[in-house]
Amino acid sequence: MKAEKFIRDYLGRYTRCKEYWNYEDGCVLEGAAQMYGASGDAFYLDFMKGYMEYFVREDGSFDHFHPNRYNLDSMKGGRALLFLYEKTGEEKYRRAAEALMERLREHPRCECGNFYHKEIYPKQIWLDGLYMVMPFYAEYETKYDKKEKYNDIISQFENVQERMYDKEKGLCYHGYDEARVQFWADSQTGCSASFWLRSMGWYLMALVDTAEGISVEIYEQYRKLVDIYRLLIKGMLGYRDKESGLFYQVIDKGGTEGNYTETSGSLMVAYSILKACRMGILLKEKYASVGMEILEAVMAQRLEERDGQVHLTGICHAAGLGPEDNPVRDGSLAYYLSEQVGEDDPKAAGVLMMAYAQYVRLKVEMEQE
Repeated sequence: MKAEKFIRDYLGRYTRCKEYWNYEDGCVLEGAAQMYGASGDAFYLDFMKGYMEYFVREDGSFDHFHPNRYNLDSMKGGRALLFLYEKTGEEKYRRAAEALMERLREHPRCECGNFYHKEIYPKQIWLDGLYMVMPFYAEYETKYDKKEKYNDIISQFENVQERMYDKEKGLCYHGYDEARVQFWADSQTGCSASFWLRSMGWYLMALVDTAEGISVEIYEQYRKLVDIYRLLIKGMLGYRDKESGLFYQVIDKGGTEGNYTETSGSLMVAYSILKACRMGILLKEKYASVGMEILEAVMAQRLEERDGQVHLTGICHAAGLGPEDNPVRDGSLAYYLSEQVGEDDPKAAGVLMMAYAQYVRLKVEMEQE
């Protein structure tokens, strides 16, 4: 299958996205972990261990990590460390995960209680950040702490819903400025101007992955995440493009000239649905086919074979909000449509692996039922 060829070849030739610990590589590691879970193939575990040799010393300390920068993006790789500790029993991975948690415990917060997206973006909440930190935070809290921080985790999602969710649209804005001083923020609501697909994708994945990490015995907390996810996926699916089966870069502006169906965000929606079906958050009878169709549409339309290699195309390279010295990143429709579109970006490739792993596991489960 073309997807399997892409995944194996991509990991086989993969080099670090950056020379320091980063979230893009964290997405690829997450994809490899989930492919290992779906296949049991040691290729994926070996890839993860090989990657970590550059960053994690035998005593569990980090190389190539910026210890003085508070940045939620740097938390993304935490789940890979926990995964490797459980699979190998090597204490260095546990110690490295604890080092990340120590940094998170010191992370600056907004007055409402949410973590700053980054120290250089004070008083700002971005949907991206919920994905980077909350699944790791929840899994660590469940397995290695006392589950006492569940209220903190859930409240940060609830704050997003209160401040960034638009009931009329059924979507969440990309960013929120608690101080209401950023040039991209509405002076009344503090929200950015547009509904960016990948930011909603990050958030949907954050909800299902965090729910996975929450002990279901604490049902009230688990159910809050489930309810938010169900609300959002219902709104999200109303914007699916009927012709392609995918979603637009700016979600609610499908008819606008220059808008396009984007790969990474569409994969994130597919992943969240497939995993939610496996977890019982969504009814398989109603939603499994939807998640499968979205993934299959990406694989059919965006996996292109050239010169013996398969490439994943149609990916927004990057997008963000501000800072002041980058006024182009103003959160407008025109801005999101101006960002570079490329291929084989780890943010999309990693999620393709995640979605494909869930797809395979869900198909097997449904055949056995």
